Amino acid sequence: MISIIDYGIGNLRSVHKALELAGAAARIVRDPDQVRASDKIILPGVGAFPDAIATLRESGMADAIIDFAAAGKPFLGICLGMQLLVDEGFEDGHHAGLGIIAGKCVRFTVDEPPHRLKVPHMGWNALEFAAGGPLLAHLPQGAYMYFVHSYHVVPADTGAIAARADYGGKFAAALWQGNVMATQFHPEKSQAAGRVVLENFARL
Repeated sequence: MISIIDYGIGNLRSVHKALELAGAAARIVRDPDQVRASDKIILPGVGAFPDAIATLRESGMADAIIDFAAAGKPFLGICLGMQLLVDEGFEDGHHAGLGIIAGKCVRFTVDEPPHRLKVPHMGWNALEFAAGGPLLAHLPQGAYMYFVHSYHVVPADTGAIAARADYGGKFAAALWQGNVMATQFHPEKSQAAGRVVLENFARL
């Protein structure tokens, strides 16, 4: 059973539905004790870093998430759920993250010269596998995934990057550090390729 963390911010229904289509049993959890007792966890997210981390701390979910990740059980962060895993974020100020993966979350600067690309980055982009890892198994190099984000993660250890994508320069599209995995793209919105990602996670 996969537990999807509900902290009032995120696209829970689409993640839950995508897991069902991938043949995985899932439930939505709202209590820190439920998080700690789960077999597998997904931390989804759409929204702002400061609001999300404040809500997680106020509810006691932040500590539960950190405890779960330390227990060595499969963990998946999606989009904002990936960004919250690092030490610090710079959206609307400077905010401490969960500190599960060393690094920072910074805004794209590709809307400045010489690139002049739109921010947020929105649309389909190809993956370039780095470390790869179990989450990306059975996917071809260059598989396309769907992204919607203005910020991206810069891990302290580039060895934690499972895949990169390019938007005015390479950025971390997926992370893998032991039992903790994360995607900046939305597997639940990435059609067949995204379903493979969720099937891989369900099999862990």
